[in-house]
Amino acid sequence: MKSTDEYGSDTSAEDFSWAIMVMAGHALAGEEEAGQSLFQLLDKWARADAFRETEEEYDPYYALKRLLLPTIVAYQIIAPDLNAEDSTRLKDWLDRLVRRIDAVFDKEVDRNNHRILADSVLSVWGSIIGDETLIAKGVERFDRVLSEMRPDGTLPLEARRGARALWYQRQTLSSLAVIAEVARGRGDDLYHERNDQGGSFATLVGSLLNGLTSPLLVAVYSAENHIPGPEKNYLELDTSFLDRRGHGRHYMAWAEAARLRGAEMAFHRLDGLFIREIATERPLIDEFAGGNATCFWGRP
Repeated sequence: MKSTDEYGSDTSAEDFSWAIMVMAGHALAGEEEAGQSLFQLLDKWARADAFRETEEEYDPYYALKRLLLPTIVAYQIIAPDLNAEDSTRLKDWLDRLVRRIDAVFDKEVDRNNHRILADSVLSVWGSIIGDETLIAKGVERFDRVLSEMRPDGTLPLEARRGARALWYQRQTLSSLAVIAEVARGRGDDLYHERNDQGGSFATLVGSLLNGLTSPLLVAVYSAENHIPGPEKNYLELDTSFLDRRGHGRHYMAWAEAARLRGAEMAFHRLDGLFIREIATERPLIDEFAGGNATCFWGRP
């Protein structure tokens, strides 16, 4: 992965990412041929030590992070059917890459959605290989986000992003949902963790939904217009995350899990939005959710 001259990260591996997400869903559903094809693809890239030459800058690493999440999920889906040699080869390749993204750049990306994404990848990989230190990084990041959010649920580093203020709020929620699902698999409930002011994941969800309902609420912070993205008018909010994007992916895939996790009004509102505007887009597949979220968590 390489640095890009324009806004956005390297998308050159999107075909690979899409292929593994689709095949992983089919393999999880019990399709033997899909599992075999998925192994062959992953094995080919592992033998080539793919992504070894990724540039050591925050932008290429961001591209690598978003690619790694569905890749390690795909590995875990087929791992029970692999022999020890094949499993070790894939695991060693992935472990080297996952360890690399746990990097510090002495920049804002060490605290914003870039880092939250990294810690979601680390926590998932930690749960796969039994590394408590990696799992703890995700939990600590979750708690830190709660401690840093404002009482209204906005995030200082994301809400100022102009037209993409809500876009980055959603981005953060996606990574936090992944971390929370790792914790849920271990019997822990991060969805209802609260900061000193009583704020929780639901508060963050409520802030996103409030912004969608009343866009002027977003302008309080988005007017700073810090690295806003393609649209420079902070009043023209980018809500494209509500629609399917390239390669059939959907940024709201995380809601398949999150909408089921609480009784607070914010969860009911999220469920309502999901039913009205998102469910018809199923299956919801996205690398930030680790793959086919409808396959993982979907309910009618």
